[in-house]
Parts: sequence; C-alpha cells; structure tokens
Amino acid sequence: MPPDQPPIPCEALPPGWGPLDCCDDRFEYRHSQPPLELVADRTAADRSHPGLGLCRCWELRYRYFLTDQTITEVIGRVSTRRAAVKGALACMERVHDTVSTGDNPLEVRDVLESVPLPDLVPDSLSQSSS
Repeated sequence: MPPDQPPIPCEALPPGWGPLDCCDDRFEYRHSQPPLELVADRTAADRSHPGLGLCRCWELRYRYFLTDQTITEVIGRVSTRRAAVKGALACMERVHDTVSTGDNPLEVRDVLESVPLPDLVPDSLSQSSS
C-alpha cells in the first residue's frame, strides 16, 4: 500500500468519517459531528510491559475540540499497524453507532475507552498493579 493512501478505504468508513492524513508511521481520520479525530502513531514501546520485548508499537488516540482548546486522550497501544487499523475502525463504528451529538465529551470518552482493541499492548503500570 502506498504510504499516502489511507489504510481504510473510504467506502469501508462509517458515515461521517473521512481520512485526514496518512504516512508510514501515522494515520488520522476525522468525524464531522461530533467533531472528533482518531490518530494512530507508531511509537516507541518504552511504556509497554518489558516481558513483551517490543521496541515499537502503535498508539491510538482521539482528539476532541472544546471552545478554546483541543483535548487529546490515549485509547490504547497495539502491537501492529494492522491492529491499529482494526482498532481505529472499531472506534469509528462504535462512535457512529452510539454517539448522537458532540455535546458531551464524557460520552465520547466512555464509548472510545470501551472499545476492545486487538493485540492490545499492556503497559508496565497495569501489569504491576494486577
């Protein structure tokens, strides 16, 4: 796949979603209402559990916009680009199916944090606290 081609074809996206940016180590999608962006970045796996032996992973985040600020939250980290694509699409579908308006950022957060991610990379903090 060429690096500037979105990893999810436009015809596979839920209504209201569209590609924003795409390169080898990052892809972004934007939702029109509620105004929301999903970002997947290839990043160092320095916060992952050391027993996994990963040096790189993909971090899924979302951004939403309030009147005068942009809020960015981490959804989770996954081990491969393919898992990041699947996770991003699952997030898009969940937002499309359950969020009616962008008036409540807490609703968006709750929805996105409930999406099960494939190939989730546990961080060292969550492993040591269980």
